[in-house]
Amino acid sequence: MISIRSSDRLTKALSLGALCLGLAAFVPLSTSPARSGPDIAQGEALVRTNCSPCHAVAAADSSPHPDAPAFRVLSARYPVDNLAEALAEGISTGHPDMPEFVASPDQIEAIIAYIQSVQLK
Repeated sequence: MISIRSSDRLTKALSLGALCLGLAAFVPLSTSPARSGPDIAQGEALVRTNCSPCHAVAAADSSPHPDAPAFRVLSARYPVDNLAEALAEGISTGHPDMPEFVASPDQIEAIIAYIQSVQLK
């Protein structure tokens, strides 16, 4: 026979357990911080290092190389998102002035985000 006191303890324990399980449902499974998207500042640093010797990479500068388009007008020529495949495989051109450049997936996202951020509207 269960005493009333034991029954109260059991009810409290079960209630507390149910409450803990209910609260646990709202705890995220991952403790890693949420990714906010591509890092535009990282993209800018990458293009300044790798592309600015020939291309205008800012919102209002001139390309040092006459055949290199300014990044701010790339979307007028073709969709900027289409650069992802070229960056992943390695951009190379027919002229010897442009070095081959291969980027990681995170770098590609950052570069494209930066280029999109400087497009003329």
